[in-house]
Amino acid sequence: MASSTVPSSQPDRPPRPNLVFRQLRGARSPAEFAAAVRRAAREIGERVSCDARYVHRVEAGEIRCPNYAYERVFLHMFPGRTLTDLGFAPRSSVRGRRARATEDTLPAARTENPASATSENSGAYEPYETQDRYDTYDTHDHEESDVLRRAFMTGGGATVAAASLSPYGLAPDASAAQRAVRRPGASDAGALEEAVRRIRLLDDRHGADGLYRRAAAPLRAAYALLDAGATRQRTADRLYSGAGELAISVGWLAHDSGRFDDARSHYAEALATSRVTGDPGLEAHAFCNTAFLARDAGRPREAVRAAQAAQRVARSLGSPRLMSLLALREAGGWAGLADRTGCEQALVRAQAYFERGPAEADPEWMSFYGEAELEGLKAQCWSALGDWPRAARHARRAAELQDPHFTRNIALYTAELADDLARGGLPDEAAQAGMRVLDLLSDVQSCRVRTMLAGTSRVLLPHRHASGVSAFLDRHASLPHVV
Repeated sequence: MASSTVPSSQPDRPPRPNLVFRQLRGARSPAEFAAAVRRAAREIGERVSCDARYVHRVEAGEIRCPNYAYERVFLHMFPGRTLTDLGFAPRSSVRGRRARATEDTLPAARTENPASATSENSGAYEPYETQDRYDTYDTHDHEESDVLRRAFMTGGGATVAAASLSPYGLAPDASAAQRAVRRPGASDAGALEEAVRRIRLLDDRHGADGLYRRAAAPLRAAYALLDAGATRQRTADRLYSGAGELAISVGWLAHDSGRFDDARSHYAEALATSRVTGDPGLEAHAFCNTAFLARDAGRPREAVRAAQAAQRVARSLGSPRLMSLLALREAGGWAGLADRTGCEQALVRAQAYFERGPAEADPEWMSFYGEAELEGLKAQCWSALGDWPRAARHARRAAELQDPHFTRNIALYTAELADDLARGGLPDEAAQAGMRVLDLLSDVQSCRVRTMLAGTSRVLLPHRHASGVSAFLDRHASLPHVV
């Protein structure tokens, strides 16, 4: 029997038991399975209050389709499966039924306190999931999304993008929260796409540290747009793609600023979104970043597997440059495993794909990937394998080739060069490269670059009396501490 929290507008129909989900639970008790769900949530940075009661409700068919948080957890627990593979109803079919039921009951316009505003989802948690009064995290999400949906949806595309990017493009327009709810349209999809471009531009120039916290609100607003539901399928597809790309962009900001758990959660969110909408380009991008994160987080085997999964998805997309980047992600994983042969084979593939040149099918997000990035990622592979001279050659070439627009990448490649020179026994040259990085830090805020410089400083400490090393160490020590 459904929970009493189900609104009266929900169609009267007997629930259909989810036998697939019951089979997946196996011999575990509902409480044991709920504990496994909570553990899986923690692994990807989610927070759900799953208990035996929730498991019973899923198996009884009372929850026809879980909310996005639970969806990400279930897809993490059962990789390679979709929601329908887990016995749930397709989100699109459930979403459409609820939207039609509420369409005639919503006022055309309303001005009220956003904290108590009514939307097509507030107070009505089905058909995605019957609200559990013990799950305060989900309740908060519904209330907050209602406010953020208004903030993000008001106005035309360019206006929304500009308003949502202040001062760095990532602050919601508070006044917009007082305005009416409406279905998102093409202008909202355009605003979302513009927000993604703006975040990438700012990251290229300034690095992630100052951007990440400001990016959370637009991301929540983007997923609120999906909850609102577009009337045209083309607009809905753009919204899903834009929300997924925004999740990856915000995940990258977390990744580059050292917040690995947050990054993992955002990448998983993007991966789930790609599978909900059947978007192979988004799926390949999510796997690409997941592989990069796994390498940086010390999980090289996961990096290899994620990169290989991305390549399987991307083969049909017609972009040799994308395949080149994905092969480099795989090479980074092999290098982390100290598998020189596997790394070299992946690097050969990456070079071969790259030499095929650009194509019309190259994704927009790959604007950073040129010869400089190719050389920079090769440098990272050889550095991981301990071949410092070879790594330094690639890092130097990367810094020389990089477009001046990508200030953050110039700092990154030069920091890589400094570290490779230091570990290769060339302290003077390392200090000179380190000084060039310090000159860039007034414009670049990147935890990754600072962490690399800190490691280089430790390597150079025994050489503090060498020419130029002392000056670098003193200047590095005077850097302000970044929390």
